Amino acid sequence: MRNLIPKGILRKMLLPPTYGLHLTPGAEFTVLSVEVWSTCLVVNIHVESAAGRAIPEIAIEDHWGTQYTFRDSASLGSRNLQVFTPSLPPGTRSLTIRSTDDANARLVVSFAVPLMREAGEAAKAPVSRPVRLRRPA
Repeated sequence: MRNLIPKGILRKMLLPPTYGLHLTPGAEFTVLSVEVWSTCLVVNIHVESAAGRAIPEIAIEDHWGTQYTFRDSASLGSRNLQVFTPSLPPGTRSLTIRSTDDANARLVVSFAVPLMREAGEAAKAPVSRPVRLRRPA
């Protein structure tokens, strides 16, 4: 099996608000997570009936309209990892995964993206001191 661990820094792990089985003519699958790396996105998919089934064909979009390009895929048992580039641009608020197995791209899942600082900004961020709790008088 080839090494599919991306180069760069793992910046965030996005989990879907709900886990549901998505059915297409080509595959039955559930999106488990999206890893946000500094260089790419990795979509972690559970393929329900892995034996003899094709890997799900998906597309990613965000609210900026960024073009995410499919780069690589690897399967191990019922697990499928799909790599897309580029990574999320700063300020991205939402990420949507659509199934492209059908003639029309159907919604699979949408993620709310928490605020992420740019790579250089993390070092400049002020360090917060722990809050001391006091007893009421």
